[in-house]
Order: sequence, then structure tokens, then C-alpha cells
Amino acid sequence: MYKSYHNKRYLKIVRKYHSIIVGQFFGHLHSDTFRVMYSENGRPISWAMLAPSITPKRTHDGPNNPGLRIYKFDKYSGEVFDYTQYYLDLSTANNNGKADWVVEYNFSTYYGINDITPLNLHTLADKFTQETSTENSVFNKYYKANSVRIHSRSSANCDDVCIHTHYCAITRIDYDEHKECLKVDASALSSSSLFLHSGRI
Repeated sequence: MYKSYHNKRYLKIVRKYHSIIVGQFFGHLHSDTFRVMYSENGRPISWAMLAPSITPKRTHDGPNNPGLRIYKFDKYSGEVFDYTQYYLDLSTANNNGKADWVVEYNFSTYYGINDITPLNLHTLADKFTQETSTENSVFNKYYKANSVRIHSRSSANCDDVCIHTHYCAITRIDYDEHKECLKVDASALSSSSLFLHSGRI
């Protein structure tokens, strides 16, 4: 998907077969995030979960603690209900000389979502741009989880442009749409959700 052609082909396949795609699962990004994919008319139709890595690689966006994830799903239909995210606090592990993996969060409880659906994830991403970023805001929860609880990571360091950048990454999988999304003045998002897929939902 690093080339525009492959990106568009991939989205075309997802749009064609979204009714039988129960979920998409990715790694490699070294952060905890998700993606929402939309139909041609802007309806959320599919989702992708990007799980953090075991390797604590420092990227251009900073370091992350190691993480691993266990999904809860229907073994017959494949439908995904929930997941629990575990992590290893490297600072604590290095100080204590041992690795203790602990629960970081449970998705449904953490975000207040009953089940993992394209619409629910779309609504969650929408909240990132509509709420004021505070210690208890949904975006602050997301931002802490994004780096797998690196202590220095706080949404206080993430201004409107930063929040908007995360929003674009989550909701604009198409390369051209992503570029256009990044051009929009982030302050325009706080007044309403009119930017959301050009009001097509």
C-alpha cells in the first residue's frame, strides 16, 4: 500500500467485499491505532486494527513500550467482539530486573464501545475532533495507548493540528483523500463535524 496504485486497488477490493470481511489486522507501524474505511458515498464499511509491536522501536513519532493483544471473537463466524491490550513497562522492567506484562486496557471498556464495528469506530474517531482534549477525553486515552503508555506521552503535547493529523490517518486511507484532509485547517473541525467525509454519512 506504499504506492498510490496499490492503495486504490486495495480500497477497491475492500469496498467490493466489505460484507464478508469481518476485520483486518495489521502490525509493523509500532503504535496502537485503528483505521476506518468508507464506501464511495462515505458510509463506514470496514475497519482495520493496527496492534503495537513487541519491539520498542523508536520512530519519528517517538518510542513505545512493547505490547501484545488478545482478541475475543466468534470462532464460527469470525466476528470480532473485543480485545485486551497487554504491555510491558520498560522503565519498570529495567529497574526491577524482570518483565511483568500487565493489562493496559480492554477496548470496549476503555472507549465505552459495545462492539467493534465500522460505524462505532467512525464515531470514536469523530469524538477526537469534537471533544476538548483533557486528561479524561477520549483522544487523551487514545494518545496514551498509541505509544503503549510511554510516560512522557500526553495529549497536552498534541495540539489541534496533531489531533487532526491522527484523525486524517484513521479516516483517510486513500492517499489523495489523506493529503486533502491534512490541508484542512484543524480549527474548522472543532466548530462542527461538517468535514466528516464531506458530510456524506
